Amino acid sequence: MVISTEEELAKLKEIGRLCARAVDAMAKALEPGITTRELDLIGRKLLEDNGAQSAPETAYKFPGATCISVNEEVAHGIPGDRVIQAGDLVNLDVSAVKDGFYGDTGASFAVPPVKREIEKLCRDGKRALWTGLQQVKTGKPMAGIGNAIGAFAKKNRYTLITNLSSHGIGRSLHEDPKELPTWPDPQETRIMEDGLVFTVEPFLSLGADWAEDGGNGDPWTLYSDPRAPTVQYEHTIVVTRNGPMILTLAD
Repeated sequence: MVISTEEELAKLKEIGRLCARAVDAMAKALEPGITTRELDLIGRKLLEDNGAQSAPETAYKFPGATCISVNEEVAHGIPGDRVIQAGDLVNLDVSAVKDGFYGDTGASFAVPPVKREIEKLCRDGKRALWTGLQQVKTGKPMAGIGNAIGAFAKKNRYTLITNLSSHGIGRSLHEDPKELPTWPDPQETRIMEDGLVFTVEPFLSLGADWAEDGGNGDPWTLYSDPRAPTVQYEHTIVVTRNGPMILTLAD
């Protein structure tokens, strides 16, 4: 979507804040012994108490309000009876809709005690996101986002999941610009338009470069291939002449 009115921007900011607040509330409750279903209920309650609904649940009939992926799961993990353990790497991905406008954000968290390499991976996952965000500006090439993130990953000896891309958002959860790569892609030739709304969400890994179906009858959960610790950090943004306007901040 391309924003055309202040009212649209206000509504996008509102749903973006709610998504960010849901991630924060779930992260504060993240500790050994809690189940992913209990975490999901925390996110659901915050959204619904504020007049919002889960986007994957309403748009795609996903079996949960939020996506919670643990360790070998890289994306779209289904909330359930899995008990969080000390040392787990957990991704919380919240997307929601209110008044016809969508927001999407996510972050990865390591449950203490944390191995040094995982602590570094989380820190650098955030850096990879901000490296991409710094390329966002009216009139600049979309390819700059993936090129910058790719250079960062290569310099720091990481890999990137190259079949999970960023996406347009606004009036629906996934819309134009579709499949915006967060890795170097010579076929990406689009230019960022003022007011364009999309996500930036690189998946930084200690060796994986693909997300695959687990093949166990679960049509949702994706796993890293090859299996390797992977983090994702995501913001929904608006392109402006001054750079990215981040919509998914809690305050």
